[in-house]
Amino acid sequence: MKILCVIPSRIASTRLPRKPLLEIQGKPMIQWVYENASRCKILDKVIVATDNDEIAAIIKKCGGHVEMTDPDLPTGSHRTAFVAEKYPADVIINLQGDEPFIRPRMLEQLVAPYLAGEKPEMTTLAYPLDMKKKYHEPGAVKVITDLQQNAIYFSRAPIPYVRNQVEAPVYHHMGLYAFRSDFLNIYKSLTPTPLGEAEMLEQLRVIEHGYKIRVCLTEDKTLEINTPEEFAEAQHFQYVTE
Repeated sequence: MKILCVIPSRIASTRLPRKPLLEIQGKPMIQWVYENASRCKILDKVIVATDNDEIAAIIKKCGGHVEMTDPDLPTGSHRTAFVAEKYPADVIINLQGDEPFIRPRMLEQLVAPYLAGEKPEMTTLAYPLDMKKKYHEPGAVKVITDLQQNAIYFSRAPIPYVRNQVEAPVYHHMGLYAFRSDFLNIYKSLTPTPLGEAEMLEQLRVIEHGYKIRVCLTEDKTLEINTPEEFAEAQHFQYVTE
């Protein structure tokens, strides 16, 4: 089985300007993502997809692979699909460029169903939600699943509403996806949907169009960098290499 990992990275960010180029503990964020993904031994190739020369220069300097993409491509998924056309694979991972502390075994967990011989349309990764700190936080995307671990819904709102004091599993979703190669082409052509537009969560259009997303679980937690506060926290984050 051939597995391609694409890291879409663009310079525009409203909450944290020039985010991929910001240095975390002395190294640009995008370099962290690329190097950590590259340590995952099950991946056949890791490629950064960008429309920015500065990002490309950083990756080339550390010996990485870059594909320049059209700045008019609307989403990271479209950039991922563009690269996948040039580098055919059975499974394509879309790893966001704001996950500097991704661990190789998390990528292995993401594609575990495919390695086991299953063929889900796509998978994503999540870990148990910190109910005290993150349940009411819009920046923490929650996901709830059915009994087969397929996503029922993703939301920035606190879901589910706990009317009875029972343990209903809710997970903290990571912006990390793997696609069966044929489904990636379907995914990029899905039209926007009401819930996806309302929540500003691209993955909801998959569910609204009637497809499924398998939610793979991990106990590991990373620090996704979206805000100045998270960037400051990253300067002291202790990354575990294994």
